[in-house]
Amino acid sequence: MYSSCKHVLKATVAASLIAAALPVLAQKGETVKIAWIDPLSGLMAPVGQNQVKSFQFFAEKFNASNPAGVKFEIIPIDNKLSPAESLNALKSAIDQGVRYVTQGNGSGAALAIVDAVNKHNERNPGKEVVYLNHSAVDPDLTNSKCSYWHFRMDVDTSMKMEALTSFIKDQPDIKKIYLLNQNYAHGHQVAKYAKETLGRKRPDIQIVGEDLHPLAQVRDFAPYVAKIKASGADSVITGNWGSDLALLIKAANEAGYTGRFFTYYAGVTGTPTALGQGSAGRVYQIAYNHYNMGGQMQKWQEEFQKKFDADFFTGSVIHIYTLLGEAMAKAKSTDPVKVAAALEGLKSKSFNGEVEMRKTDHQLQQTLYLSVWQKTDAKNSYSAEKTGMTFVPVRTFEPYVSSTPTSCQMKRPG
Repeated sequence: MYSSCKHVLKATVAASLIAAALPVLAQKGETVKIAWIDPLSGLMAPVGQNQVKSFQFFAEKFNASNPAGVKFEIIPIDNKLSPAESLNALKSAIDQGVRYVTQGNGSGAALAIVDAVNKHNERNPGKEVVYLNHSAVDPDLTNSKCSYWHFRMDVDTSMKMEALTSFIKDQPDIKKIYLLNQNYAHGHQVAKYAKETLGRKRPDIQIVGEDLHPLAQVRDFAPYVAKIKASGADSVITGNWGSDLALLIKAANEAGYTGRFFTYYAGVTGTPTALGQGSAGRVYQIAYNHYNMGGQMQKWQEEFQKKFDADFFTGSVIHIYTLLGEAMAKAKSTDPVKVAAALEGLKSKSFNGEVEMRKTDHQLQQTLYLSVWQKTDAKNSYSAEKTGMTFVPVRTFEPYVSSTPTSCQMKRPG
């Protein structure tokens, strides 16, 4: 009896010593399920379908190599672009034991998810959920509505507008701007920050018109383009995305509008094809990536295009896997409470240089690029949607240029 106890004791001590020697591998081999909650039906379905493929494609890449040694698994749930459906999707995911959720198409849905995650975590200690925001850019999410459980991997509307207007202020031929946006949180914020930042940097520029239209419902933008032309605007600022941008540009080209478009999402599914060759030199995009970044990013983009016959554009997917893997290795755990603590203030090398998850508000600080639509050439060879056209960088903004202050009063657990 004593002898067998001695052997058990020795084995336990040995196991403890091994565990102590290898703390970083505590979570190795664990499967980390991430619920993806975004549209897979309706006018924005093509965007959602591309993003599901993006998450799955990069899960495979990062499963082969991440410092935590974990396996990522994506569970796609269609939210039909609706805040109410997003809450049903979130409940379904939590019921399946999922502890990480991602969403990004629509700040209305994002705000609903943040609120629901806050309430769930408060009521269910030990079953906390972390929300990884890949593309919802309403500044309120990291200001008045900031949450310890929310981490934004994209750059918010105010930051993008700060960079965009830094370019516009140096263009003396821009004198009259029209603001056309989707009628929900994001569209309202684009218009608001455009007026604020231009008023500060170029008070001589006239805002000659402003329109808000229903999200993902307009099929013919000809009436809006007629108003833009009648206003005498030489440029348009729009936060539109998906079908709302593709159809707007298509209508502008058909109506012979020759002004410039300053956009956030011209690289998103369907829009490059709508741009065609007639938009060369007139459409700009402000974003944390572009098609011609070179290096590993370029290889991934080309592999993605070959595999899916589609462009990869949601670079924040890479940020999510990079930061999650590093945070889980640092926390030596996949527990959302420990991982959230490890994510705060985390600095990492990503495809667009060093990024930092700002501790005060959980807004990722990162480099931005302004790029312009033009024909491919030897240096900028990536053909977007096989159009023979591409986005070429014209200005790079280091993180400190576009960084904006936060009013976040973060409530931390414990």
